[in-house]
Amino acid sequence: MSKPLRSFGYRTRDELALHKALNKAVQQYLNDNHEHRFADNRMLMKIVFLSAVCFALYVLMLTVHSKPAFLFSYAGFLFSTLFLAVNVVHDASHNAIFRQEWANRWLNNVLTIPLGLDADCWRVRHTICHHGHTNIKGYDLDIEENGILRQTPYQRWWFLMRWQHYYWPVAAALTFPIFIWVTDWLDRAGLTQVTPKLRHRGIKGWGYFLLSKALHLTISLLVPMMAARALSISTTEVIVAYLLSQMLSSLIFVVLILGTHWAKAKFYLPPEQGSMPHGWYHHNFSTTFDWLTTPQCLTYWIGGLNMHLTHHLYPNWNHRHYLKLAKVIEQTVSEFNIEYHCVTLRELFRYQQKFLREMGNNKGPDEDNFPGHHKADGEI
Repeated sequence: MSKPLRSFGYRTRDELALHKALNKAVQQYLNDNHEHRFADNRMLMKIVFLSAVCFALYVLMLTVHSKPAFLFSYAGFLFSTLFLAVNVVHDASHNAIFRQEWANRWLNNVLTIPLGLDADCWRVRHTICHHGHTNIKGYDLDIEENGILRQTPYQRWWFLMRWQHYYWPVAAALTFPIFIWVTDWLDRAGLTQVTPKLRHRGIKGWGYFLLSKALHLTISLLVPMMAARALSISTTEVIVAYLLSQMLSSLIFVVLILGTHWAKAKFYLPPEQGSMPHGWYHHNFSTTFDWLTTPQCLTYWIGGLNMHLTHHLYPNWNHRHYLKLAKVIEQTVSEFNIEYHCVTLRELFRYQQKFLREMGNNKGPDEDNFPGHHKADGEI
């Protein structure tokens, strides 16, 4: 059983005025637009549409009569689960779709089945460990040491990592398959920090877990294998299509979520006692930023994950608000001499490459070449 880590908080006394100003500004935004933070009818229609596309591709896979049509519809079905993940599963994990927590949980449990991830393990890793402790050694499980990518200055260096800025897409593409078939099982078995925070443990927890994995295996692999046999498509070809589709989805997802935290290149050690030496807002502004899509409408279809700083500041808001919410945040924090950063996709990749090169050369990030870098106690 993994030993639970000590809990800690953030120094808040220096940020009370900022906290009040932001809350007042976002509440004013809601009032002026007669809005709420959850999904609206348009967003619910989007969920229905994406689910229908996923289902239609699955039905098409079962009814086509040629090998190319089968592989196209099968890969399309698997890839469509990515859009469900970024548009629905992500928001539902933060209880940002429905007002009722049980409804968000139910939606999450259903829509993660074709994707293959365990909904509860993902919820703990993302909403508790990552959001609560972004870029903090030992607490943010998204930057755990893995021996393949050196993601922080606190991790061991291996000679292979000199080339990590070239091969990192392969590592990112393997994230989903590893999570589905290895990490979820370790989390459920009590071998990680995730286990104590799971909603259901013991026999009940294992029951839900095994049921979801069995349903995923049946829907996403066994049934397609049976349909493929009638078209003289081998089991190996189905498995390859399954893995390649998951790897493409994984690559895109990791770029959208983890990329901004690499690019920001700020990492912290947990405090030996007490709280972090800075506030929660400072921490989020120092580890995350927003980036722009071209065209801007892509933001809507990738679940607003490019507005990553906005999401970290208001994780329980539905992503339909992010573009307008970002403007409110930018205007408000400027009054406190805080610079809001929003970069282009090209700049994001440039920062990522620079960071990965420096980590691969066994160096710490060069703070002068990353936007908005201000050193704080405990920061590399």
